[in-house]
Amino acid sequence: MVEKVGANNNSIHHQTFDVSVDVHKQGASKCFDDDGRLKRTGTVWTASSHIITAVIGSGVLSLAWAIAQLGWVAGPAVMILFSMVTYYTSTLLSACYRTGDPVSGKRNYTYMDVVHSNLGGFKVKLCGLVQYVNLFGVAIGYTIASSISMMAIKRSNCFYKSGGKNPCKMNSNIYMISFGIAEIILSQIPDFDQLWWLSLVAAVMSFTYSTIGLGLGIGKVIENKGVKGSLTGITVGPVTETEKVWKSFQALGDIAFAYSYSMILIEIQDTVKSPPSETKTMKKATLISVIVTTLFYMLCGCFGYAAFGDASPGNLLTGFGFYNPYWLLDIANAAIVIHLLGGYQVYCQPLFAFIEKNAAKRFPDSDFINKSIEVSIPGFKHPYKLNLFRSVWRTMFVITTTVISMLLPFFNDIVGLLGALAFWPLTVYFPVEMYITQKKIPKWSTKWICLQMLNIACLIISIAAAAGSIAGVVSDLKSYKPFKSEY
Repeated sequence: MVEKVGANNNSIHHQTFDVSVDVHKQGASKCFDDDGRLKRTGTVWTASSHIITAVIGSGVLSLAWAIAQLGWVAGPAVMILFSMVTYYTSTLLSACYRTGDPVSGKRNYTYMDVVHSNLGGFKVKLCGLVQYVNLFGVAIGYTIASSISMMAIKRSNCFYKSGGKNPCKMNSNIYMISFGIAEIILSQIPDFDQLWWLSLVAAVMSFTYSTIGLGLGIGKVIENKGVKGSLTGITVGPVTETEKVWKSFQALGDIAFAYSYSMILIEIQDTVKSPPSETKTMKKATLISVIVTTLFYMLCGCFGYAAFGDASPGNLLTGFGFYNPYWLLDIANAAIVIHLLGGYQVYCQPLFAFIEKNAAKRFPDSDFINKSIEVSIPGFKHPYKLNLFRSVWRTMFVITTTVISMLLPFFNDIVGLLGALAFWPLTVYFPVEMYITQKKIPKWSTKWICLQMLNIACLIISIAAAAGSIAGVVSDLKSYKPFKSEY
């Protein structure tokens, strides 16, 4: 049974991200942290692997396309700019993990808890809405991306057997359904602390397919005996001026999506042990993660663009810019699928926890919601605690995201739209506002003005990116039939 541990459980807005604790086991302080929860064991490296798992996702595959829209000057510059903004605002956010004293202040377990402690009121509800709609959207984006990769394995083998003569068209539905079934099983893992192994596997997989994409890009550049692309990106002619503008805006959204992880940063920070203070550990973990991901993104995006120029596909490993070696493409796409299986869970666990805590608070006497049945699994030391509400609700969630993915299978546009919607409020606005409140920065001081300028600049970028992505979805819908998407 999940116990409600912590002083503020009676607060309506105070959603907690509980670790499963049996009260009768509590005793020695060496087993428990200052808030009465099981001792946290996370380190810089586990936090970094959680972040890298969340960040180097499907976003990396659309970066060559994004750079193709912006060109050799603006593309890499925008990528570095986003990485710097992400790092800076993530350090602001991690500084708000504890309210008051950074070492002994009250812990906040989720992103919404931090907003509740620092800003309160309407902003808590607004933050919750944006955060959880975005996590829901990421689940849809990951389902679409994994089905495209599964089809790419089938298609590359089909191309190989037919010598490239067969167009190898296929429907994506069966692949989305099989991904959904796998996620239903993985969704039964109770909480974040028990996900470390899945995060580790997913992080290794993300390096595998990114490295293969990079290697194939380098190989193609050598084969072409030169670098393709131009300083300003796709030229007006093949696309109209309006299309060029919309696609450039959409590229901003794609790059923003490739860096978005702030909505789960507090949940990751809550797995970290102290001393040293969680904020110091998270600063290091964020720096390591952002440097590693930016390096990878620059290499994958730039070599992809150098290999294909203006014809860079929307998804580097499934757009069939590469046909051979087909077995290497298969390994890369299999690695993407395994990574997305893990990434989906890392993103959805905060949403699962939020709904389950609220349900337990609202219906404290319901056995369906609160009672756990112990099920012994062969080969496992401890029995699995089956909670009926958890199983039913998580299964319904996965089914819903799978059906929506089958309805709207536009990978690039969905990625751009998600990036745009989440980037400003979650990565910039809330961290900046909370930092100003926590550190009591006076209005109109130099630091306050600089932070607000960053806020406004990022808002403008987000609006432009969202507009570009919506224009892309509208244009896709013109030639679209529900549940009949073929690739």
